[in-house]
Amino acid sequence: MLRLLQTLWDAGHAAYVVGGSVRDVLMGRPATDWDLATSALPDEVESLFTDTLYENAFGTVAVGTDDPAIGEVEITTFRSDHDYADFRRPHRVEFSDSIALDLARRDVTVNAIAWGAPAGEAPHIVDPFGGQDDIAAALLRTVGDPLARFEEDALRMLRVVRFAATLGFWVDSATLAGMTARADRVRHVSGERIAMELARLLAAPVPSIGLRLMSDTGLLGIISPDLALQRGIPQNKIDGEDLWDHTLRAVDAAAVEPPYIRMAALLHDIGKPATMADGRFLGHDAVGADRADELLERLRWPRQERDRIVHVIRNHMYGYEPTWSDAAVRRFIAKVGREALDDLFLLREADNVGSGRPRDGGGLAEIRERVAQQLAAGVVLDLHDLDIDGDVLMAELGLSPSPRVGALLHALLERAVADPTVNRRDRLLALARSLLEDVPA
Repeated sequence: MLRLLQTLWDAGHAAYVVGGSVRDVLMGRPATDWDLATSALPDEVESLFTDTLYENAFGTVAVGTDDPAIGEVEITTFRSDHDYADFRRPHRVEFSDSIALDLARRDVTVNAIAWGAPAGEAPHIVDPFGGQDDIAAALLRTVGDPLARFEEDALRMLRVVRFAATLGFWVDSATLAGMTARADRVRHVSGERIAMELARLLAAPVPSIGLRLMSDTGLLGIISPDLALQRGIPQNKIDGEDLWDHTLRAVDAAAVEPPYIRMAALLHDIGKPATMADGRFLGHDAVGADRADELLERLRWPRQERDRIVHVIRNHMYGYEPTWSDAAVRRFIAKVGREALDDLFLLREADNVGSGRPRDGGGLAEIRERVAQQLAAGVVLDLHDLDIDGDVLMAELGLSPSPRVGALLHALLERAVADPTVNRRDRLLALARSLLEDVPA
């Protein structure tokens, strides 16, 4: 990092480290996201470094480094922003030679601190808005008028929420009031940007800090009306706590890895408000899976994670009993799918804690052990495990390619799941012949 700064200084330009990395260093936290600001214009920055990329209108040049711990560094020309007509990006930027003007356009004071200098001067801290005092007070406060900051860029409200959770900071009253007054502007933020902030928030040590802020300010109702409706719905799980409290407990208790489990915990009861009747929530798992899918689609959540989240929500209401036979355990595995079992059990752990139960309560430890035993035994669980396939059936039974072949294979799979000894070619073929009359052509 010093090498980049020194190169800019040697060329006669002012250069500073800015933003979250300065904040993190001052807090004694590891800094992972390094940004520089400079008086050099973008073409001047490009001329000073070899590995560069400049493809934007905002004066930011990406510069590659040889340090894998740092990776790519963004170097941005000092600027002031104007005309935020879409509540997200400035329609016009003006380059300047003032670090103070550049810091004035930032979101919160703790991110509006710089370390560096004009060329020829000793590096020093620049803190025109009291960011160091706010770090000491663990306080989040906008740079300038909160209403103006959030009117310019609605994403800043979600960043405040995320910082509150990741840093463990309070939000000052004026900033909180500004978020409440401007919450509706989040409608103008793209799903991808909302998803990015949510993912970072859910990775925080205590995500519920930020999620409660989202609910209290009205941001949650804009992003997910279904989640916002959870407030006030009785749960009969922990005295004095409602459905939203249960959800927040589950999210905080959910495993950090894989990261999508916390999103599954956040959405696992999203279908309850829509299905509530007579104090019950019949079918909320199926409805919730559909609502979660719709929300994740709007957020452009990565498809592979989205499918996993929706699948475990659809299956999270399984009710294990110690009286289950081994065949019942195999049917459970076949229904859920081998690849989703760990996800489902991690979600059940979070749900247990959210309900005031032990993490492995409700027979979770036992069903995990029984599932592991069946998997270790190499039992039949899907069509790939059968000792015959469709080609064998057609050749031995004189069948043509048709849905009948698939129906026969699934009927054989059901029998083999119930009794693994059936899974031999001769027995499966004999069984298939006996089932022919029951499977329409």
